[in-house]
Amino acid sequence: MAIVNATDQNFKTEVESGTVLVDFWAPWCGPCKMIAPVLEELDQEVGDKLKIVKVNVDDNPETASQFGVMSIPTLMVMKGSEVVDKFVGFQPKDALLEKVNPHL
Repeated sequence: MAIVNATDQNFKTEVESGTVLVDFWAPWCGPCKMIAPVLEELDQEVGDKLKIVKVNVDDNPETASQFGVMSIPTLMVMKGSEVVDKFVGFQPKDALLEKVNPHL
């Protein structure tokens, strides 16, 4: 499955089914740039069980505000539109897999 860029308008539709990893990011954020290739790898490994959705907080402030995103990158694991896990800051792939696997 390809990584999806969500907007304030389509966010709800993108996260309503299955297990979704949401990445709140911005182009000027160093750690966000570091985590992007990690998310690509994760998508290749578990993309059939996990949908990855990226939300640019500069372009989509409503969604970021709705989820109380204060610092980026903020990653949330969602199931059926409900947040089941949340972590802030750069995460290596192993750590991400550890956090996501129980929800798959």
